[in-house]
Amino acid sequence: MTSGHQVETRNTAHFRHDYSSDQSDLRRLYEQAKVDQWNAARDIDWDVALAGDGGLIADDLVDIHGTRFWDALSEADRIELNRRVTRWRLSTLVQGEHGAMLLCSQLVDCVEGQDAKLFQSTQVADEARHNEVLQRYLELRLDGGIYPLGGNVKEIFDTLLSTSSWHLKTIGLQLVAETFAVSLFRMLAESSKDEVLRQVCRRILQDEARHMGFAMLSLPAMVAGASDAERREMEEFAVWALSRTLSGIFPLAAYQEMGFGKADLDEIKRYRRERAAGGDETAFRKFFRRDLHDGLVRNLRKVGLLSERIVPSLQSFGIRLAA
Repeated sequence: MTSGHQVETRNTAHFRHDYSSDQSDLRRLYEQAKVDQWNAARDIDWDVALAGDGGLIADDLVDIHGTRFWDALSEADRIELNRRVTRWRLSTLVQGEHGAMLLCSQLVDCVEGQDAKLFQSTQVADEARHNEVLQRYLELRLDGGIYPLGGNVKEIFDTLLSTSSWHLKTIGLQLVAETFAVSLFRMLAESSKDEVLRQVCRRILQDEARHMGFAMLSLPAMVAGASDAERREMEEFAVWALSRTLSGIFPLAAYQEMGFGKADLDEIKRYRRERAAGGDETAFRKFFRRDLHDGLVRNLRKVGLLSERIVPSLQSFGIRLAA
């Protein structure tokens, strides 16, 4: 029996009888998606040798880098921890891309516009390719091992898959999760030690920007025409999606496998929180946080969901509204 779990869903399929273009901006996005298609098997140079010490991501993306815990590790253990943290991070991403593929297949059904349906069909193919390319990377650079499905990833996609509303699915995926993904893949494309991983991230980035574009083009009219109750539901759903996306991102299993005990892990988590709160982060982490927060504020504002009601929640997540 294959591994996995089932999600009970309720989805209403809208079968169109008129196939003419109905939203020119989305049609242009669809046309761009056709031009931008790439092949994970052919368009990544998988034969590039791994250079350097064998680590895959920048060492300063490992939480304990620069601490007494890092200093106490041997060089071999530092490299091993780097690779385990990379495996954990990419495991989360490959699982998220699989969830996005399932979710976008639902959106093909339930969005009503012809151009929206055509574009969502391209995103199904995009997410399948991202799932494939990240799994290929895990197999070729990390022997294929994958960490179990993380609690937040499961909760996010189980919720998005089970809701029947196309606009809530879009808020959760294209508005929140894709904004997070763009910032993360951009950071990895700039900072990773491995040229192959940088290639993979750059290729994925060109697709993710289009996926965010779907939210920017499809949600404003929906938000503008919503009743107060509907708007409140969308705002609360955006806050929920943000809370789940921005939390639960500590690679606990990687540290446990390296022999770190509970007391050490508690100290590492506390150090991590204090460093983030005090702005004492490494350059790459600062870049990621600033890029992510600016993108979230900009996109929430653009679709009409940046209301006074949700400002306190955003501030509690450490998101500044200066963007």
